[in-house]
Amino acid sequence: QVQLVESGGGLVQPGASLRLSCVASGRSFSRYAMGWFRQAPGKEREFVSVISGSGASTTYAASVKGRFTISRDNAKNMVYLQMNSLKPEDTAVYFCAASTQFATTSRRYDYWGQGTQVTVSS
Repeated sequence: QVQLVESGGGLVQPGASLRLSCVASGRSFSRYAMGWFRQAPGKEREFVSVISGSGASTTYAASVKGRFTISRDNAKNMVYLQMNSLKPEDTAVYFCAASTQFATTSRRYDYWGQGTQVTVSS
């Protein structure tokens, strides 16, 4: 069993940066790929980024590539999402999730956090 808790969301202006954090409880954190997803009002949950258990491999959605960076610290059971050059269309609830597969689809994730709101507005 893995429990995930996100933090770091907030209200920022376009062009600003935020760093989201997700702490995991439970053992064997490094065996899980960790993903970030987001869901805007009235829209389906969408993939943002994933990092492998070792941290050696990452993948990003086209909409965030070059602006967002995912990382993890297995010693601290933490995963991060550094978000730069934020745009209004990045506004959403952001979720971290854990999977035994390096996956970009939400149905392959077994554990989810409760989400943290990110609002980008002037």
